[in-house]
This record gives sequence, C-alpha cells and structure tokens, in this order.
Amino acid sequence: MSKYIIIHVFVRIFSNMQENSKDPITQSNEQCSLTMVRRVAAMLDLDSKSFSEGDLLPKGWHFFMLAGETRKSELRSDGFPGLGVPIPDLGLPRLLLGGRTVSYNGDIVIGSVVEKTSFIKSIVEKTTNSGPMAIVTIQHELRPISETSPAIIETQTYILLSASKASNNSEKTLSQPIEAEHQKNIIPDETLIFQYSALGFNSHKIHLDRSYAQNSEGLPDLVVNGGLTTLLLTEYIRTNLGLEITDIKVKHIAPLYCNRPMTLTAKKSETDWKLYVYDNNNDIAVEAEINVK
Repeated sequence: MSKYIIIHVFVRIFSNMQENSKDPITQSNEQCSLTMVRRVAAMLDLDSKSFSEGDLLPKGWHFFMLAGETRKSELRSDGFPGLGVPIPDLGLPRLLLGGRTVSYNGDIVIGSVVEKTSFIKSIVEKTTNSGPMAIVTIQHELRPISETSPAIIETQTYILLSASKASNNSEKTLSQPIEAEHQKNIIPDETLIFQYSALGFNSHKIHLDRSYAQNSEGLPDLVVNGGLTTLLLTEYIRTNLGLEITDIKVKHIAPLYCNRPMTLTAKKSETDWKLYVYDNNNDIAVEAEINVK
C-alpha cells in the first residue's frame, strides 16, 4: 500500500439546476416581516421602532427568511433542522459550517414578499486519514416577486464529519496583540446566541445545549453561530464604518465560543475590504472579504 494518504473523491456538481437537475429544488414565498425585522433590531440592541414597512432591509438581515420548516420528529440527532433542501443520508452525524458567500444584487423592502429558491449546488465526499467526510454546498436565492432576478444569492458550505469528538484547544497561550485601525470587541453571550438561533429557526444543539456541546462533541462551550458572526461583521461595516456591502465571502477557520471575547477588525485594500474575527486567544477564527459601493 502506498505510504501516501489515499483520497477518494466523489463529486456531484449540479450545473443549470433549475432546468436539468433531478435533485430537489424547493421554492416558497417568504414575507420580509416587519415583526421579524424589529426582532433582529432588538437582538442587535438597536431601536426597533426606527424600522417601518417600506424601508429597505439592512444588508445581512435576510437570514430569517432562509429558515427551514423541518418537523421536530425529522430533526437530525444533533438538532440541526436541515440544509434547506433534502440531501442523501451520508452517514455523517457531525456538521460544521465551512463558509458562505453572499451577493447583494438588489434590495428587499420590509413588508414585501420574496420567492425563496434553494437547491444543492454540489456534494463532495472524501475519505481521508481522519475518516470519511463530505462537503455540501447549498444555494439560496431571494427574489422579490415584483422583480425578475434575485436580490440576494447566498451560498452556504457545510462540512459533514463522522461521530468523533472535536479536539479541545481552548486553553492556549495568548497570541500577539491585535493591531488594526478598525476594530471592535464583542462578547457573545447565551442570550445573543439563543435569539439568533430562534430567529433563524436553528435548533442545532451546539448553540443551545451546553451539556451536549461539551459531553457529546467535546467542545469547551456553546458555539457561536457562523451566521451570527457574519451578521456581526456586516453590521460592523454598516453601522461603524458607514459602508454598503455588495458582496461578502466568509471562511470559518476555528469555532468561536459563548462568553469569550471576539474581536472584529477591518482593513481596506486596493480593491476591497479584508475582515478578520479573532478569538479570545487573539487567533484568527474567521476571515472575510467584502466589496462595498
């Protein structure tokens, strides 16, 4: 047997999904509800009454319209309600968010109705020295019913793993101090994580059940939702720097945990903005690229 790791890769890429794919495409009409918008504002500690029907939805706030409707009896064992569309049972019970890209091609008006279209963009299965894994990419599109093309296209990448505990490297030596022209410190607590999970109808136990996170998955504490981190980044750009995002690409490198400080930083390059989120050890947990108008 070769001394090198043998990797078997199975790739299914769905091109031109709407016309040619036999795999599920789900469509539904979703309302950009003023009630939900005001609850997002309250979660972010903003004046909820400052938002009214007819206003434009702030960039990043569309996440509640991507929520699924999985019945309680059909939830995964970890509580995750699904990826928005059915996927094959790959026998991989652990799930992590690897990253996302979001393109803002238009605006969504608060109070309006949008058509949501979701489908599997690709599935990649691998066998590595750590065991089997799969990378599942889901695409969501939100199109105002008065328009002919989507206002928002979001692609989410999930990593599915076998039933083994994560390595707990939470107790580490503090890295070098963070040096950035633009930075903001946030401590995500149980309330913030709960409210974001509830608004997105996400019942994944790593965000809500401390005992499960620690004893079943070997994590030091509740995990901060990847989508929540993205929302906090877009809000930082919107409210602190006063910029309007046109697209964002986010990569998750390491988990962020409840009640542990996280530092958001932003730096302008020649063509875009580079953003990083540092964990409580001053190590990079999330990196992102953002284009603005």
